[in-house]
Amino acid sequence: MNEHLEYAGAGPRRGAFYLVAALVLCVALAAALTPWLALRDPFKIETRVRLKPPGTRFADGTVALLGTDAVGRDVLSRILWGARISLVIGLFAVIVAGAIGVLAGLLAGYYGGWAEHVLMRLADIQLGFPGIMLALAVTAVLGPSVPNLIISLGITRWVSYARLVRGVVLSLREREYVEAARALGAPDRRILRRHILPGITPVLVVLATVEVGRVIIVEASLSFLGLGIQAPQPSWGGMVADGRAYLSTAWWVSTFPGLAIGLTTTAVGLLGDGLRDALDPRLRRTQ
Repeated sequence: MNEHLEYAGAGPRRGAFYLVAALVLCVALAAALTPWLALRDPFKIETRVRLKPPGTRFADGTVALLGTDAVGRDVLSRILWGARISLVIGLFAVIVAGAIGVLAGLLAGYYGGWAEHVLMRLADIQLGFPGIMLALAVTAVLGPSVPNLIISLGITRWVSYARLVRGVVLSLREREYVEAARALGAPDRRILRRHILPGITPVLVVLATVEVGRVIIVEASLSFLGLGIQAPQPSWGGMVADGRAYLSTAWWVSTFPGLAIGLTTTAVGLLGDGLRDALDPRLRRTQ
């Protein structure tokens, strides 16, 4: 494992990998330390300072580093609070989707038969619907809230895990050590826990990392459309939507939340790509 991690920082990709990892860590720390980093109340409405440009200093000595929105709320403070919501939804939705998908993939890949047929046909049916449309439908039924968003995004994202895990398990179950364990009378539960799960962990780590960024984008899209996080709770997608009417006069209201979405999801995706290079021994041999 240490050898693999050393590879992630070796060669010409060392600087890029560390930079991306540092950016993701900074976003996570900013979300965790938001109560101490936010200089102004993200919920306080002050119409007398509405649509102030970035760098505006107020009478109380605080500075709106990224300006204020249409009702005078500090854009930077709302971006920081929105980061907490986006990361929480992204992480827990990935956990829900991963739990469902890994279980389905293990059953389909290891046992095959009717379990594989039923689960993979369900996956094919779900793939027939655009992911964002399915998330919209589930969220509309459950209602817009953080727990419901996590559930709806988890339900709509499990297929990627199931198909990936099934493919890896189909290969692993024919390996000599698995056949030996089965010949010695080891129960299926032990084989899955001791021999199959460790083999699929690297690909799961990579997929989960990439999926966090995708879930953040879907959550922002739902909030932009009004079916995600509801006001007055800050949400990056909701902030972009709030600033649409002021793009020509107060560009910062939408631009900075949009940059937060783009930078975070890009950094998470690049981190997943770096982890894929680090954890895949076949790629190590070809470099």
